[in-house]
This record gives sequence, structure tokens and C-alpha cells, in this order.
Amino acid sequence: MTGAFLLALSALWWCVLLWMRLFGGNDGVHVPWAVSPNSAHALVMGLGFFPLFFAGFLFTAGPKWLGMPEVPARQLLPQMVMMVLGWAVCLLGFHVSHFLVATGLMAIASAWTSLTIKFGKLWHASRAPDKAHASVVVVASALGALAMWVVVAGMLAQAETMVRSATQAALWIFIATVFATVSHRMIPFFSASSLPFLDAWRPLWLLWCMVGVLCFEGVVACSDLWLWPSPQAWRWLQVMVEAPAAALLLWLAIRWGLVQSLKIRMLAMLHGGFLWLGIALALQAVSHSLMALTQDQTSLGLAPLHAMTMGYLGATMFAMATRVSSGHSGRPLAADNIAWGLYWMVQLAVLLRVVHALWPNAGAWPLLSAIAAWTLACCGWALRYGNWFGRPRADGRAG
Repeated sequence: MTGAFLLALSALWWCVLLWMRLFGGNDGVHVPWAVSPNSAHALVMGLGFFPLFFAGFLFTAGPKWLGMPEVPARQLLPQMVMMVLGWAVCLLGFHVSHFLVATGLMAIASAWTSLTIKFGKLWHASRAPDKAHASVVVVASALGALAMWVVVAGMLAQAETMVRSATQAALWIFIATVFATVSHRMIPFFSASSLPFLDAWRPLWLLWCMVGVLCFEGVVACSDLWLWPSPQAWRWLQVMVEAPAAALLLWLAIRWGLVQSLKIRMLAMLHGGFLWLGIALALQAVSHSLMALTQDQTSLGLAPLHAMTMGYLGATMFAMATRVSSGHSGRPLAADNIAWGLYWMVQLAVLLRVVHALWPNAGAWPLLSAIAAWTLACCGWALRYGNWFGRPRADGRAG
């Protein structure tokens, strides 16, 4: 419920700000900023609602992975409430004071650190024979907590580059890595369960490749903030990593049953989200090739980043959260017309945002249409599925 609330709140906040900027004109409403709008946007959209959804997933699926007892939801409530309140303070602080933002971020970092320690204790106590996925999640979550504390320090010091570096590192090495780990474990499993002629093929070397590439991208994102323009050799090294990684992930999407999944909406939602990861890395490779050829003067802008964040992370989150919400509320594990429509609203938002980055001369309409579609999808999902949380199961079972 907390994740759904913050998802809708953050979308509404950014949508209002973008539309005010367009229609405010020279004499329009002036929005004060105590923090760079780009930094504020990156913080909220990167570290805002994702960890809240992580907590819900990791303490339901996580104990099953580790062969440990279930964790009662009430044990997580203090940290979840602290994170939501922290982000509420941050949203106000972005327009008022660096110190207020740092105060909210301290609460968020403290809460996530506590949740990471709690999950780490489950991992340590587990005697499960296969702890690879849980191990990656523990390490990524710990690095995410560290990055949050660096953001706090950077905000207190008003060091924007430090804040943006920690945010980018957290996005790729924490958020994206957790998503990739869950994708590696769950997409083949769900596919094989729904389509028996498919196998749950997920060798560990694939997991290490995915994690390695995402960590590399985190380093690349940080280096761009400190070293610009970058040496041509460094750009070509990026291309040499990203191009084959993109080919591998696009092939993997097909190997895992992308085409076959189209027969089952819920499964197609998961596969459609994963496809964006390969597309994002392909766009990264093209962008860095252009930068290498033009001494960093030409690139694809923010297209690769939004393909990864809105496309892979956003669409996958919608798919996973819809499946988990349906299962835990005692409803069929199927995407009805509402879920299907909300999912395609997300896909429309991604396409429009990528188009805006690739075609900046088109004006503001793709950007404003993208945030409008994203906000409708987020608010629609929160209203529909958030209303299920905290109520008796539809099938009458306990839970």
C-alpha cells in the first residue's frame, strides 16, 4: 500500500511541475527550487517507490527462496511508514531547503538500512542449498543503503555532483541489479509454469553477466558526471561491453519465450518489461558510439536511461506487482482488461518519453504526453490495487 501511494504521489508531483512549466509562460506560476530539478527528479523516481515495492516482495518471496518462515507484515510497518514520511518531507524540501531534504533522506536511509539488516539476518540464518539470488539481493541492498547515506552527505554539503553520482550508482547497482536478479529467477519459472513446453533455463553465468553489465553501467554513469568529455578509448570500451550485452539480452528475451508469452497477458507483461533492458543497452551502445565519433558532442540524450528506468524497471514493476497483488488478495493470477490497459498505458509513456529524447525538435508534446500517460497508469494502478491491500482475501482464505 505504501509503495502504491508513493508511486501515485511522485507521478502527480512531477506531472504538475512539468505542465506548469509549459503553460506557466514568462508570467506564469514560479516554482521555487532549493535543489536542482534534475537531482530531485532522479532521487524520487529512482529511489522513491522502488525500495518500498522491494520490501513487500523480498519479505514474501525472499523467505521462500531461503526456506525460512514468513515475516509478518506488521514487522515491516515502522520502516515502510518512515520511508513514506521521509519522502513526503523530501518533496516539500525540494522546494524549500536542502536541510529539509537531507532530514527526509536520513529517515529513508535509516529505514532501508534496517530492512536490509533484517533481510540479511534471514539470509545468514538460512541453510538453503541455493542462495545465489538472495546473496546478490543482500549485497545490492547494502550498496543501496550506502548510496543513500552518501546522498544524505552530499545534500548536507550541497554537493550536487556527489548527490547525482550516488543516485546513479544506486539506480544501476542497487535498483536495476535487484530487478535483474528477480527477472533471472522468476521469468523462466513463471514461463515454464504457464507454458509447459518451455524450460526454466536460467544458468548462473547469465545472472553474473547481467549483474556485471549493470554494475559497469553504474560506473559509466558516475564517470560521465566527473569526467567530461571522456577519452575516445573509454567510449569505445563502453560500446564493446554494451553492444554484445544488448545482443545477449535481446536473444535471452526470445529464449525465455517472448513470442509464446503473448498468449497469456500476465506473462506477456513480464516479458515485455524485460525486453526493454536489451533495448536500453542497445541504445546505450549507439549513443556511446556517437559520442566516441564526435568527442561527446552528439548522443541519444536520455533515451537509453528512460528505456531502462520507465521501460524495464517500470513495466516489470507493474507486471510483478500486479501478479503479487492478485495472488495475495486471493484473486486469479491473470491480467484482466483493467490491468492490461494500465500496462499498455505504461508502454505508451515509455515510447513517448524515448521519442522525446530522440526527437527533441518535436516540441514538448511527447514529453507532456508521456508524463500524462505515466501518471494515469500510476494513479490508476494505485487506486485499483491499493484498494485490495489490508482487506480480507477474495477467496475467503486467511491472509
